[in-house]
Amino acid sequence: MVTDTKDKAVVLLSGGLDSATALAIAQQRGFDCYALSVDYGQRHRSELEAAVRVANAADVPLKTLPLDLRAIGGSALTDDIEVPESETAGIPVTYVPARNTIMLSLALAYAEVLGADDIFIGVNAVDYSGYPDCRPEFIAAYQQMARLATKAGVEGAELSIHTPLIDLTKAEIIRRGIDLGVDYSLTVSCYQADREGRACGMCDSCRIRREGFRAAGIPDPTRYQASESSG
Repeated sequence: MVTDTKDKAVVLLSGGLDSATALAIAQQRGFDCYALSVDYGQRHRSELEAAVRVANAADVPLKTLPLDLRAIGGSALTDDIEVPESETAGIPVTYVPARNTIMLSLALAYAEVLGADDIFIGVNAVDYSGYPDCRPEFIAAYQQMARLATKAGVEGAELSIHTPLIDLTKAEIIRRGIDLGVDYSLTVSCYQADREGRACGMCDSCRIRREGFRAAGIPDPTRYQASESSG
């Protein structure tokens, strides 16, 4: 349902499939959107360029903040740890310690400056890699904390963290995005995409994305590296 408001919303935009869909949903709901990306030293840096493309296509302003999490490490995305190319048990090494907590905090700060009471994040608890900071329980706890920890919250603002994709399968996310006109060829999801944004086709993120397009019955627009194909 489209709202009649033009309230401001901060949308965390990584440049991947999910965040591009979350942005489209926020716009469809009538929000005046401000996209936020974080350059945290991720090895798949082409996603930052993808975020620029997605923001331009949606005609929304994009702010990119530098925050080098390589100094902490502990993840295959920020450290000298090999990205797994097959399914693994438990929480995978591509989990970045406290990433969503950190990014939501940056979005919260930006929202306070903008006078926005709404934040959108494309977390998903169905077709995902087991990350603890993608669960509904985490989002609910963070929202409660945010209402206690900010000037806006103390003054009565009801900050809301929107997770429109959290209960959807990847196929359902893709179908929703297609209905909203999202161009997924602009996005990069691969954990080890090359400098041109071409996907490896073998990491968890590639596997989940590819299966999502297949299940949705929609051609996969992902550009793969020479040794891979979209299958």
